[in-house]
Amino acid sequence: MDPVTSSTTNRPLANRELIARAPRVVVKIGSSSLTRPDGSLNYEQFDQISEIIAKRAAQGRQVVLVTSGSIAAGLAPLGMSERPKDLATQQAVAAVGQGMLLALYSEQFALHGQQAAQVLLTSDDLVRRQSNVNAARALDTLLNLGVTPIVNENDVVATDEIRFGDNDRLAALVAHLVRADALVLLTDVDGLYDGPPSRPGTKRIDVVTGPEDLEGIEVTGRGSSVGTGGMVTKLESAAIATGSGIPVVLTSADQAGDALAGRPVGTWFAARAHRLSARRLWLAHAAKPRGSVLVDAGAAAAVGERQRSLLAPGVTEVIGDFEAGDVVEVIGPDGLVARGVVAYHSDELTELLAETANRSQLRPVVHRDDLAVVRDLGGRARGR
Repeated sequence: MDPVTSSTTNRPLANRELIARAPRVVVKIGSSSLTRPDGSLNYEQFDQISEIIAKRAAQGRQVVLVTSGSIAAGLAPLGMSERPKDLATQQAVAAVGQGMLLALYSEQFALHGQQAAQVLLTSDDLVRRQSNVNAARALDTLLNLGVTPIVNENDVVATDEIRFGDNDRLAALVAHLVRADALVLLTDVDGLYDGPPSRPGTKRIDVVTGPEDLEGIEVTGRGSSVGTGGMVTKLESAAIATGSGIPVVLTSADQAGDALAGRPVGTWFAARAHRLSARRLWLAHAAKPRGSVLVDAGAAAAVGERQRSLLAPGVTEVIGDFEAGDVVEVIGPDGLVARGVVAYHSDELTELLAETANRSQLRPVVHRDDLAVVRDLGGRARGR
């Protein structure tokens, strides 16, 4: 696979050893790694990750830390043992825990001579162009000032409509936003296994270069009682990042230092050779679809493999109520192929499907400039 080029030096970043010299890296650590089995905060872990990042910053290399833990931090003060299920209580717990989380990180980073700053984001901040630009500028400025940004989802104001859902996805989008050279996902297991890690005989997968490396593996979808993710969200995050030209290392939090030093720990996810534009990344992973258009196999191949515009003759069914200019999903016989900005109202498009004459002469349903193919870890459209 072709090497990935550094965003700041134009030097190739082709393997995990070069992470040690990467100018800019995003590190994500989850709630399960920051808490003890009883749900209390693991202060030693906060100290360890802060020291590792501070040492890297002292070498002139930049790190953005995407952290979970605001809700986990707020549980104990409110006498709770598990993450609440309703959104309003989650927001209230996050409001209590967010200040505690920042204070703890600030204290730990200061002990190692490093300044930290809090950056709270919602998916709206990446969907709206001006907010996206502002967030990127703020993160760039902090990094260039020698400050470590501590990024978290803004759980206090996020709703089901605008939330990322888990910080794994947020980390991948932030990695693209700041033009990172690599993404390191820290969790409570030391890599991706071909089955449940606790089951005898399972093996850690060292390298993932494409979907064939994931065939036959068993992946759980739920994380700890204080988190929202699981290995499924880690793989989705890796797919977003690698599909945008950013390699990923997945490993345990206690191996963070080794991962950033480029040692052969965890699972390495190789990246594609080029990065998506900000608009196409937004379409593929951040925009909220308002409906779907089902297409035949020919249209799925044209869109997913040849990246052509979606034309009316290939559409077989319209699902949902959407306006011209909304984002819709393009679904082929084998599944999701792409997301894009539709040129028709759903009612207008439904009427067009009933008209057999001159359908090929109509403007594209979704123009190729407004399409983002949704690819798997191997860079292939999911609908293939």
